[in-house]
Amino acid sequence: MPEKVVINVKNLKKYFPVRMGLMSSLAKGEKKFVHAVDNVSFDIKQGEVYSLVGESGCGKTTTGRLLTRLEDPTSGHIYFHKKDIANLKGKELKAFRRNVQMIFQDPYESLNPRLTVFATVAEPLIVHHVGDTIDEREDLAAKALEAAELKPASEYLHRYPHELSGGQRQRVAIARALVLRPEFIVADEPVSMLDVSIRSGILNLLLELREKYGIPYLFITHDLSVARYMSDRIGVMYLGTLVETGDTEKIINNPHHPYTRALLSSVPVPDPYYKRQRKKIKGDLPSPIDVPKGCRFHPRCIFAKKGICDAKDPPIIEVESGHIVKCHFAKDIPAMDETAEETLEENMELGDELLREVMRSSPSDEESMEKIEQYEHETSF
Repeated sequence: MPEKVVINVKNLKKYFPVRMGLMSSLAKGEKKFVHAVDNVSFDIKQGEVYSLVGESGCGKTTTGRLLTRLEDPTSGHIYFHKKDIANLKGKELKAFRRNVQMIFQDPYESLNPRLTVFATVAEPLIVHHVGDTIDEREDLAAKALEAAELKPASEYLHRYPHELSGGQRQRVAIARALVLRPEFIVADEPVSMLDVSIRSGILNLLLELREKYGIPYLFITHDLSVARYMSDRIGVMYLGTLVETGDTEKIINNPHHPYTRALLSSVPVPDPYYKRQRKKIKGDLPSPIDVPKGCRFHPRCIFAKKGICDAKDPPIIEVESGHIVKCHFAKDIPAMDETAEETLEENMELGDELLREVMRSSPSDEESMEKIEQYEHETSF
């Protein structure tokens, strides 16, 4: 029996208009837009965790805000249980928001410092007219807090945010999202503002709640190690568009897009003797206002070919079942990358040998020789 699709996103776009200066307005020049999300499509199944990863400014958070309708899409479709909610307004939009909640990145900013924990968690109940009495709402709020592992709830209900730690604040934010028993949750980097020592507790809590209630998540993060721990599938975003998506282990173990490979190579390995060749990319992230023609990654890609990558929008290629890549050379990149690595390694070895020869031929002092010996020792592993 096929898994039930809860969220289905098709060709979603969000452009933010750029404010023009006085002279530009008078000249009536062409209006410019920030292409925050541009033609994004994916789906999320019941009980699934789908992670969006990518560097800052790639459009991950905007995508999450669009799915919760905190932002209105420029165009495209968002199907929630097969109903398009992209253009909902009024009572229909309010009813939809009861079923979809968001956990924000910063627990220090997302909680009102003037409200108690009870008032914060009960606010969605009041907005959606759930519970007839204060006692009933307090009972629902207490159950949500205990589900978020703030036990006993009676010790937290009447505290203010400044009386809580960062981890406790984020658990309150999770309880606020849970209190309405939503059918879908967007978690926008929920652990990035927390100490490393308490991150695993929050991540495990989210996974336990997924198992208990069957809630699907859109999990937004820039940390691929966290995405691997949390998610069933991963989507890699670059400059407002999805460049690769697939099952988590397929993306981690067999990435095909050059950008995905570069992201993975930047993940630190907890082994001081392990040497891994970094995947090279050129330059800086282009402006989302003046988006490059053709493939958006081509100005930074070491495999880009003139007349192809800079001229044509890359096709969507399924390299294996469920593993989709947006690249002209998606099936060839692993082999091309291996050849490039071998050439780069040969050049590095040649450069190291030349450096040693120069230093040995003119040793100016004992410090130079010590540096050479240290360099040889570090590169011998």
